[in-house]
Amino acid sequence: MGRFGLVWCGQVVTLIGNSVLRFSLVIQAWTVDHQATQVVALSLCALLPQMLLSPTAGALVDRCRKRTALQLADLGGLVAVGAMAAVYFLGDLHLWQVYVTVALLGACAAFQFPALSSAVPMLVGKEQLQRANGLLATAKSVADVGGPALAGLLVVTGGLGAVLVIDLISFAVALATIRLVRLDGDRAGESGARKRLGADSLEGLRYLFAQPSLRGLILVFFTVNLVMVFGFAVVQPMILARTGSDVSVLASVNAGIGAGGIAGGLLLAAWGGPKNRVRGMMLGVVGMCLSAQIVMSVVQGVVAWTAAILVGAMIMPIVNGSMQSIIQTKVPEERQGRVFGAVMFVSQISSPVAMAFSGPLADHVFEPQAAAGTGVPGLLAPLIGTGPGSGMAAMLLIAGLLGAAAALWGLAQRAVRHIDVLTPDLEKQPAGG
Repeated sequence: MGRFGLVWCGQVVTLIGNSVLRFSLVIQAWTVDHQATQVVALSLCALLPQMLLSPTAGALVDRCRKRTALQLADLGGLVAVGAMAAVYFLGDLHLWQVYVTVALLGACAAFQFPALSSAVPMLVGKEQLQRANGLLATAKSVADVGGPALAGLLVVTGGLGAVLVIDLISFAVALATIRLVRLDGDRAGESGARKRLGADSLEGLRYLFAQPSLRGLILVFFTVNLVMVFGFAVVQPMILARTGSDVSVLASVNAGIGAGGIAGGLLLAAWGGPKNRVRGMMLGVVGMCLSAQIVMSVVQGVVAWTAAILVGAMIMPIVNGSMQSIIQTKVPEERQGRVFGAVMFVSQISSPVAMAFSGPLADHVFEPQAAAGTGVPGLLAPLIGTGPGSGMAAMLLIAGLLGAAAALWGLAQRAVRHIDVLTPDLEKQPAGG
C-alpha cells in the first residue's frame, strides 16, 4: 500500500487545511452580525454545489485520467482559495465573496470524491480496498478533530490570512503527492460513441438502478440516511437545551464524534472489514442507530452522551467503507466516476430534506408537546424524561428505531442480502508496487 500511503498523506494534509479554513470562515460569518442564518447559509453554499454537481462531476471523471481529475480538483481549490487570499490581503474581503469561495470549494469536492474513490482500486489490490477506505475515513476524522483546534490557534495568532496561507500550502502538497504516484490502468475514457454530457451525467444513476442488487442497496442507503440525518440534526440543540446551553458539554460530545471516527477508521484499516460486506454494513447501521440515537436519546449527562455517540461514530467508517468497497469491486473502472457521483447525489439529497423538516418539527410540534406532556413525547416520557430537550430526544429515538428497521428491512431483501451471488465482483489483477 506504499503508493496509496503517499496519496493518503497528501489527502490528510489538504483535509486538515480545508477543515481549518471551514472553521475559520464560520467564525468570520458569525462575527459579521451574530446571526445563525449566516452560518447556515455557509453550510448550504458548501453542500448544494457538491450535491448538484456530483453526477456531472462523475461523468467528467470517467472521461479523463483519474490522476488528471484529482489534480484538477485540487487545482480548483488552490485557485479559489488563492483568489480569496488575494482579496483578503488587499483589504477588500466581503461576506458574499466568502460564500462564493465556499461554493467553489464545494464544486471541487464534487469532483474529488468520485475521482479519489475510483482511483483507490488502481492503487491497491482488492483484498486491501476496505483497509484503504478505512484510512481515508481516518483522514477525514483527523481533519474534523484537528482542524477546529488548529483554526482557533491560527485565528488568534495570525488571523484569517495565516489560515488562507496554510490552506494554499495544503493544496500544493496534495498536488505534489498525486503527481508522484503511478495509477495502474489509469487512462481516459473511450472517445468513441461518447454521449452528451447531460445524458452521461445520468448514466451513473441509470447503472445503479438497472442492477437489482445495487438498486436495492442504494435505496436502503438513502432511506437510512434520511431518517438518521433527521435525528442527528437535533442532537446539538437537544444537548444545549438539556444542559442550559453548556457549550463545554457540546464540545465534549463533538470531540467524541471525532475520536470515534478516528478509532473506527484505524480499526477498519487494521481489520480489513467484514467478509460479508452487506451484512456487516446493515448490522453496522443497526449498531449506529442503537448507540448514537436510541441510547443517546434516553441517557443523561456528558459522559453517557459522549460514550454513546463515540460508539456510533466508530461504526460509521465500517459502514461507509463497506459501501465504497462494494461499488469499487462490482462496477467497471470506466464507470466508477459516474457511479460514485450518483452515490454522492443520492446520499446527500436526503440531508437538506431531513434538515428542513427536523428543525420546524422540533420547534413547533415535539418541544411544545413535551412541555405540555402530550403527544409522542408524553408517551415516551418514562424513557426520555421531561423538560427542555425531551421533545428532540423523542425525535432522536424515533429516528433511531426507523433507521434500524430500514437496515433490517434491507438485509431481509434477497437482492441486497445475496449481492455477491447476484452481482459478482469483477475480476481485477492485484495492483503492483
